[in-house]
Amino acid sequence: MQELNADAVAHGSTGAGNDQVRFDMIFHILIPGVPIITPIRDLKLSREAEIDYLKERGVQMNFSKSMYSINKGLWGTSVGGKETLSSKGMLPEEAWPTQVTKSGTEELELYFEKGELLAVNGQSFDHPSEAIQTVQSIAGPYGIGRDIHVGDTIIGIKGRVGFEAAAPMVILKSHHALEKHVLTKWQLSWKDQLAQFYGNWLHEGQYLDPVMRDLEAYLMSTQQQVTGEVKVQLYPYRFQVLGIQSSNDLMSSKFGKYGEMNLGWTGDDVRGFSKIFGNQTMIYHQVKAENSKN
Repeated sequence: MQELNADAVAHGSTGAGNDQVRFDMIFHILIPGVPIITPIRDLKLSREAEIDYLKERGVQMNFSKSMYSINKGLWGTSVGGKETLSSKGMLPEEAWPTQVTKSGTEELELYFEKGELLAVNGQSFDHPSEAIQTVQSIAGPYGIGRDIHVGDTIIGIKGRVGFEAAAPMVILKSHHALEKHVLTKWQLSWKDQLAQFYGNWLHEGQYLDPVMRDLEAYLMSTQQQVTGEVKVQLYPYRFQVLGIQSSNDLMSSKFGKYGEMNLGWTGDDVRGFSKIFGNQTMIYHQVKAENSKN
């Protein structure tokens, strides 16, 4: 803004969505005191009024309104239509941008290094975004990742929107499967809790809150061991994770096999551990029972 020597900033948000809050808040933080001009919001302009304004000024384009509003991004595509304006209704087949053209099944192999997806079916990529697009091109034609999302806006309004997100669904599920094998119980537990807050705070435009840097430090730390391959089987409208292979896998047979045998402790060790592990709760119930008699 200083480079442009501008006196104000402007954006075209309406008064109904999330972006107006995100834009205004970031401007207030980065350029406090600078006027924010929002004509569509301030003048309460309708879509028809906007179109008339453009036509009067010679803008030539197709202004006919399509039945569905489609916003395509790297991490999925949103689809809005009459079916999403109320609390009941599913988008018809023709509304989805990616049509189902694949049948049968195929196997997909994803390679993660320190949490980042770097290879798909043995093909390496310089940037995770390329890997994401490759997964989308493979899984999308199966119709995987279609759903209706119900969310809360920053300003308190609930809304429904269709989502087509084959790559995110497959990648997130695969990544989580790998994490479950290479992270400890409490790493997983705290990561899930902090990720929930981080995602919500990011959605609400609070990226510059310093707590986000603190959370990112923890999240990045958890990914140091998240390296390995994940096998996924794709089917029309669904998929399943077949398993993982990683040198960091904590589910190693040299430590024991769940439900069958152990190699690192004896039955007496478990007997003593079980007694100590529940000791405080045992004391609590004994004291409670004694007090109830008095």
